[in-house]
Formats: sequence, C-alpha cells, structure tokens
Amino acid sequence: MADSLTLDVEKPTAGGRMLARHNGQVVLVWGAIPGERVRARVERTGKGVLFAETTEVVSPSPDRRGAAADWRCGGNVLAHVGYDRQRELKSEIIRDAFARIGRMPLETAPAVMPSPEQGYRMRARLHVRGGRIGFVREGSHDVCAVAPTGQMLPATAAWIEAAEARVRTDKLTGLASIEIAENIPANERACHLELEPGTDPAPFAGLATDAITGLSAQVLDRHGIEHLFGVGVVYDSLTYSDSGDGVLNLRRDARSFFQGNRFLLETLVRRVTALVPDGPVVDLYAGVGLFGLSVAATRAAQVTLVEGDPISGHDLEENARPYADSARVIHTSVEDFLRHDQPAAGETFIVDPPRTGMSRDAVRAIVGLKPTRIVYVSCDVATLARDARVLVDAEYSLSDISAIDLFPNTAHVETICVFESGNR
Repeated sequence: MADSLTLDVEKPTAGGRMLARHNGQVVLVWGAIPGERVRARVERTGKGVLFAETTEVVSPSPDRRGAAADWRCGGNVLAHVGYDRQRELKSEIIRDAFARIGRMPLETAPAVMPSPEQGYRMRARLHVRGGRIGFVREGSHDVCAVAPTGQMLPATAAWIEAAEARVRTDKLTGLASIEIAENIPANERACHLELEPGTDPAPFAGLATDAITGLSAQVLDRHGIEHLFGVGVVYDSLTYSDSGDGVLNLRRDARSFFQGNRFLLETLVRRVTALVPDGPVVDLYAGVGLFGLSVAATRAAQVTLVEGDPISGHDLEENARPYADSARVIHTSVEDFLRHDQPAAGETFIVDPPRTGMSRDAVRAIVGLKPTRIVYVSCDVATLARDARVLVDAEYSLSDISAIDLFPNTAHVETICVFESGNR
C-alpha cells in the first residue's frame, strides 16, 4: 500500500474522519469534506481500515473554509468545514448510526440546531506538557494553544496564556492538568489544578489573577483539596420555562460534569423538560441536577435524582435543597439504584449518560423496570444507537428525535430521543 493516496471522499463518520475508498478498502481520512478529491498520507492501519490525513486538496468543496484554525487541535476537527455544512454532516452521522448500528432507519435525518461558534465553551480540561498548557492535537500527545480554536472566551484564553508564562518564569513543575469551569455570563471562573505526586501546591497560588474567582489544587497521591484562592465553585441562574418566569439556581464545582455550551444550555433544558409528561420522574446520571431539578421546579413533580460521583453528588445535594418536598437525591451508581428501585405507575426516566452510553446492566435493568417513557440525552450517537436497539427490541418505540449542536467545529452532537413503552 502506498504511503500517499488519492481519494474521492464519500461521507462523514462519527469521530470527525471522512470515509473514502482505495481499491475497495475503506479509508478514514482527517481534514476532508464529502465530495472532495484529496491526497492523503496513510498514518496507520487497523482491522482492515486505513487511517489517513489530508495533505493536499485536489478538488475543494465549496464548503471548505480558508485559513481555518488547526483542525487537529482538540475540539476543532471540523473547523475547515463551513458551519451550515457541519450541521448537515452531523445530521447525516446521526442517521447513519441509527441505520448501521441501531438497525433503525430514520425516515428523515434530524435537523441540528445551530450554536454560535466562538466562546461557547464553559468547561475545559487542559493538558500540561513541556511547559505548555492547552488542548491535545488529535492522534498525538502534542499540546496546542487554546486561543486559536475560538472555543473559549478571550478572557479565558488570556488567563491560560498568563498561567503558561508564569509556570515557565517561576519554573513550576508537577502540574499535570487544569479543569476550568465558567458560568454563563463568565463573571465567575473557577480553576482546579491536578498536581503530580509529591508536588507542593503552595507555589501555584501565583496563578490566581483577577480573571478567575477560584483556584484549588489536588496532589494526586493525597486526599483532600488545597484551596489556593477564592471559591472553587461557580453559580448559574437558568430560565427553565419558555414563559421566562421560572429560574433554577445551580452551583457546581470546577470538577463537576456540566453541559458545556453557554448559548444553548437553557434551550437544551427547556427541550428536555418539555418532553417529560406529568407524573413521577427518575433522573439517572443526574449530575448537579440540571434536568431533574428543572422538572421538579417546573411541575412540582416527584423526582428521584441519582448520581454516583461524589463531587457532582455534593453539588446536587446543595442544589436540591429548595425542592426538598419534591426532589429525592440518591448517592449511588445507576446500576445499584436500578437493582433496588421499584418504579411508580407512569414513571418517566431521564437518562444523560457519559459518552460511553449506558452500561449493559443499566439498559437491561431499565427494560426490566418498564418505565412509561424514557428521555435519552446523548453526546455520542454511536452508543445512543446501540442502546436504542436494545430498547426497541424490548418493545419501546422511538417517538421523537432531535439534535442540538452543543459542540460546534467538533464531531460531537447532542441528540435527544424519546422512547415510549409498548404497553403505554
């Protein structure tokens, strides 16, 4: 096989590569757009598939952007594609995954709701290597600068650059990674440092500036958190109803999981809560309470919120206090909860699992409990399609599917599905 190939690019695939063929063999290529002819360098082979990187665009697509940022820098793999075409590609990826993985052909591909591309990201995990702080380039261990990707706000990127300069100037060693969390208006920004075993946290207090409101650190071989500056949490007030008269107050630790798009967060919450009918609700993978507490606040419904992570679970406990009459917080794994819970009549489940989707035990347990409706929120269409197949085989029907582009310029898309029990 030649190291350099000329390819006619056919269609998108989950993960950001595009599919082409060479002498009948599938090639997954970075940096291309369907309809283009490109020359590509073969990077590696695996299970009968070639992986390649575009080196020259022979016949460019009209959707190709000029002077795009480094498309291999984390969260930027579709930056070379015009934004309207990005959304079309993501719609095609959803449809393909449901047909190929879920064996559930969709009559039409769901339209993907757009997002502003710049400054949308409220959460990020930064890597530290060789004195550099930033994202990691796809397929490598190289750290690349955050600012050119446009994902973070200019003030955030400026703090990252200042922290990198301080680390170099003060010759600080032992910094492994940084978690950044901002609230929607970006007037609160908490940063958490992960330090290598044996590192003294005290010198890193110098990374605190007016650009952040909290700085904490944890040495990876020690228990407990060192609070170096301010408060390591941020606070948001979300309008969860279309009428604009309902507000949900949430706090979250810099280390807690939270949806990352500041522009579409409220839209996502309203979409999910609108899909939940009256009656008791179970919110699995509840995080800090974004969906379940919105339902509790909107309808005063009885909501059980399940979260196994101790950090997110602590935030959830605090956020649920105003809804003590309607919200029950359970600190355990989803699998353990499902083994012991007895559903109420007409119960609805909200599931928002990590990118790996629901575990096999979790899906089987949900099927056994037979909730009336399942509202499934997913950031990974491949695992969503896999789990959807299990639910449909258990006599659930897919009654609604929609998509929101929480991650512009990336290969990820947030998909929301509603599954109805066959016994409904």
